Amino acid sequence: MKRILVILSLALAVAACHKPEYVLPTAERQGITSLTAYFTFGQYEDQELAKLDISNPDISRFVIPVPYYYPETSDDETEIYMIKVRLRAELQPNCSITPPLSIVDLTEENHFTYTDASGASRDIVITGERVHSSKAQLMTFDIVDPPISGIIDEESHKVSLVSADDLSAAVAKVSISAHASISPDPAEPHDYNNGFTFTVTAANGVDKTEYTVVKEVPEKIDYGFNSSSVKQLFNLDPVSNAGMPPYTEKAYISLAVTGNNLVVSTGDGAPSYFNKLTGVKTGAVNTGSATVASVTSDEGGNLLMFNHAEGGAEFSIWKSSSVSEEPTLFHSFTNSSDLPMGYKVKVIGDVNADAQIVATLEGIDGITSSSKFWSLKVEGGKVVSETIIDASATGMAWGSAPVNGTSICAVSPNPADGWFGACYDPNIINWIKSDGTSGAQCGTSNGESWGWNANCFDSKRFNNATFMSMFIVSHFPSWGIGPKLYVYDIANPSAMTGEFESCSPLVMSNNKINWFQVGGYAIASGDVVMAPSVDGFMLYIYYYDHNSQVIGGYSADCIKR
Repeated sequence: MKRILVILSLALAVAACHKPEYVLPTAERQGITSLTAYFTFGQYEDQELAKLDISNPDISRFVIPVPYYYPETSDDETEIYMIKVRLRAELQPNCSITPPLSIVDLTEENHFTYTDASGASRDIVITGERVHSSKAQLMTFDIVDPPISGIIDEESHKVSLVSADDLSAAVAKVSISAHASISPDPAEPHDYNNGFTFTVTAANGVDKTEYTVVKEVPEKIDYGFNSSSVKQLFNLDPVSNAGMPPYTEKAYISLAVTGNNLVVSTGDGAPSYFNKLTGVKTGAVNTGSATVASVTSDEGGNLLMFNHAEGGAEFSIWKSSSVSEEPTLFHSFTNSSDLPMGYKVKVIGDVNADAQIVATLEGIDGITSSSKFWSLKVEGGKVVSETIIDASATGMAWGSAPVNGTSICAVSPNPADGWFGACYDPNIINWIKSDGTSGAQCGTSNGESWGWNANCFDSKRFNNATFMSMFIVSHFPSWGIGPKLYVYDIANPSAMTGEFESCSPLVMSNNKINWFQVGGYAIASGDVVMAPSVDGFMLYIYYYDHNSQVIGGYSADCIKR
């Protein structure tokens, strides 16, 4: 089978949220490469407000385009922030700007002297201008009755409705780019039997995109996801943007996806949910009578919730199909071990059919580490076996949650195929065979790995492939060590050998995720979750690093192009 390594570098070219004023040459030309404005006050202090990429360094007036709203999905206008921003420039070697860039008012024209590498000087002006967004994207398209989720091919601007129903007078619900508009109104009845066209107009009133909605089944590629379709959905600071706990507070992070929502649990019993396409926090999950310590989701769109159970206590699993539906008890049993469990639970398969649920047993500070986890086999929508696996023969031993524990993910719904996992020091990924021994190991020789916490895993099947994601949480973001994301094809678990940053099963990676907390270091916890869409055309991947303060996500599809 063909595997393609996707190195995601667009919008990910820096390892922290501050850029140096002087950089090594990135092009043959000399001059100013970019100007960036940063917030100097308010909840987004030190975050990037706007950036001007400069293609013609010989001009003398530079206008930084400031977004009309920040965040873009909000109604919060940016004019108040423009009067006091911090400027930084990327310059080619031996170029300078005087006086040195510092805090300026972008509503005014700010005069400087620019000196190029030859020593020639000229006066330049730096100012700002608020601009409306140029984005004109249709993000979701759902027929209300019968319920059909449209499959959007952004490359061809086509929306496919997989249905045999009469759609001659159907109404739809959509989501589009922030502050954009759509016409005609999809809430009015339209005939989709023979195709129908909508126009999305950006907030600037100029940029437009036409989407044609057709009743058809798009052709898939034979295996996995289309590498050309991979895109980043968002990468945000969850603290300033969503009011999540700061890095100094203990948070037992876990993630799940159901419907159009990304669910985030911090272990406090009250999970929140976010728009899975924009990262905007939307509300609180209906937990009903469930006692929620963590969450995850399966391949069927089910949201699973778990309590935290000490040794000898009852461990319970609740299930729901949406963030608003009150969950029902799916299964419970006695944790017969002497170790706690419940902060890290993973699932592969559909719990309404066949699946495997894996719950890590945690170490206890000052008493013992752990090398054990529970494997729950699900057949026909019911748990048919509960087994403790001892992986100590692999050399793995982890500590307590949330920082020193780990998540273990299954290779398939069948426990006989084994599991994958790793834990801090020495950060080695192990294929744990069904007997608890190691079938393969994949490590790293990177000298920075001492500051990595490689303990976040998930696995899901998608379009005839099985993928595993590993998210590395940073122990020391303030030292320039950032989070990292890797995705592997684990059809052949024994192929997981060599360096995990470059091994043959690697199909996607981002080792330069931008993060937003550089003040210190505290609770290095996080999670990763993969979520195939119920229709089988989309794959979503989300990550959360609590210590570095970043939440983000990617999408990919398997549409043949």
